[in-house]
Amino acid sequence: MLILGVSAFYHDSAAALIHDGEIVSAAQEERFTRIKHDAAFPANAIRFCLEQAGATGAEIDHVVYYEKPFIKFERLLETYLAFAPRGFASFRKAMPLWIGEKIFQRDILTKELDSIDRGLAARDKLLFSEHHFSHAASAFYPSGFERAVVLTMDGVGEWTTTSVALGNGADLSILKEIHFPHSLGLLYSALTYYTGFKVNSGEYKLMGLAPYGEPRYAKLMFDELIDVKADGSFRLDLDYFGYCTGFTMTNEKFDRLFGGPPRLPEQPLDQRHMDLAASVQAVTEEVVLRMTRSLASETGEKNLCLAGGVALNCVANGKVLRDGRFESIFIQPAAGDAGGALGAALGAYHHQKRQPRRISPGEDAMKGSFLGPRYEQPDIERRLAAMGANFLVVDDDALIEETVQALVAGKAIGWHQGRMEFGPRALGGRSILGDPRSPTMQKALNLKVKFRESFRPFAPSVLRERVAEWFEIDCDTPYMLLVANVTPDHRHATPDTEQALFGIEKLNVPRSDIPAVTHVDYSARIQTVHVETNPRFHRLLTHFETLTGCPVLINTSFNVRGEPIVSTPEDAFRCFMGSDIELLAVGNCVLHKSDQNPELALNYRSAFELD
Repeated sequence: MLILGVSAFYHDSAAALIHDGEIVSAAQEERFTRIKHDAAFPANAIRFCLEQAGATGAEIDHVVYYEKPFIKFERLLETYLAFAPRGFASFRKAMPLWIGEKIFQRDILTKELDSIDRGLAARDKLLFSEHHFSHAASAFYPSGFERAVVLTMDGVGEWTTTSVALGNGADLSILKEIHFPHSLGLLYSALTYYTGFKVNSGEYKLMGLAPYGEPRYAKLMFDELIDVKADGSFRLDLDYFGYCTGFTMTNEKFDRLFGGPPRLPEQPLDQRHMDLAASVQAVTEEVVLRMTRSLASETGEKNLCLAGGVALNCVANGKVLRDGRFESIFIQPAAGDAGGALGAALGAYHHQKRQPRRISPGEDAMKGSFLGPRYEQPDIERRLAAMGANFLVVDDDALIEETVQALVAGKAIGWHQGRMEFGPRALGGRSILGDPRSPTMQKALNLKVKFRESFRPFAPSVLRERVAEWFEIDCDTPYMLLVANVTPDHRHATPDTEQALFGIEKLNVPRSDIPAVTHVDYSARIQTVHVETNPRFHRLLTHFETLTGCPVLINTSFNVRGEPIVSTPEDAFRCFMGSDIELLAVGNCVLHKSDQNPELALNYRSAFELD
């Protein structure tokens, strides 16, 4: 049975295809259109999924949309009525769109599918899931667990903002929910907006900013913004928020509570912003920990699955792991709305069609999340030549050797290999790599390669078999979704003078043997690299360790600020020519910046809208 899952029309549109329950392919539309967080119908992603499977539309048994639009319309209408007459301007703007398009989404989906392949558009093929069920299915079914409790948390789906489900074999049932407008995701997004970052994009920046501050406002948030019970259930005081009735996340009462208006994008960050970031992060962690502790006690389950946008908060995830209430945790790598496409397909297969589930104990079914397009060597060479690139074709040994020598020399490397990752993280398929031992590499990559804020941390990729020697964690974390500290024997004592430094100035103090991936609180967002899912990247790390004694590399996504992660060899070459990346490895093609035609250089700094 072939089932195509689709998410679209809010943010991070995507498509995923499964065959008899096995994940064949999955990709976000943004990677094809080059529009970050593209919300458009994922026509390009669907075409890719069909091509990957060698299938026509007529061979697809079902197409499953990841949520139920009419219930979402019901929530919108009831919210406006509940808060009337406030929000009339927003209501007047939204209603024509919803009445004209959204509530007739079945017709829109059918039309879009028909434009791709008429065989996809048969009305009896189209199924609908629920938003949070799609999230839950995306986490449980690939998890490798026979049984698990599943916690999903995001901004909002139809009505649900938080759900708890129980998975057992092929069965998945929602046990309880928290409904809009009470939302942990929207609380975090409100602070994202207030500190000057873009909602649905900048939340991870807020998380990265938090260690520079102190949670001075956490008590105020608990007193005024959110009432949290012992089991983690909560309610927000809606008098402080604008998202129910207006066009902004917060309002003037919120401004008065925190001492001023929202920061404008690109304005300087000050200590208050860092303290606000630290405070909402502390609140989020406390709510999540109360929930997970309560769920462990209530259900007696040993395994936990996480999905939804809040599950991308890797700092909170790390605290849940260290809390020890669950023996094992699986987090869907595409935890946001993109992953809803995969969950919709898996949910339809196992839940709606009652098909059995095959489990490989100790292994998840995400295949390292390498589910996107790949390019064969002759195709790579043809594409690069058409771009005017100068390259050498080398064998595998020479590729690894030359790349490692460039890393040791302190160069930034563009690494485009194998299948593209599904989800927001680069995991060694579409990555920029660097030497983590360099005390200047973190700042150089941020400012000269990524063109982004200097405070942004980078993640370490580490050989799975070496992770416990370098970090205070000893489990698989292949999707860069858990944070742990560098081990004490690799830390450096920081000078007493650091206490006098302001916020981001602390970043320049080397605090470990791998300073470029060690955050100011000694933490790191870790990716374990496994020979089974990414043998070439594993080999690169192994050779780097042989030469340096260090089994760790900087791994950041292959893009500049505001750009989606690169997909094609052409995308990689453009980014290479528009940034200070010094060596590019695409398949077995090696490109040196000094060998390229300078007329092909691009001004990438202003090529994309800032995120």
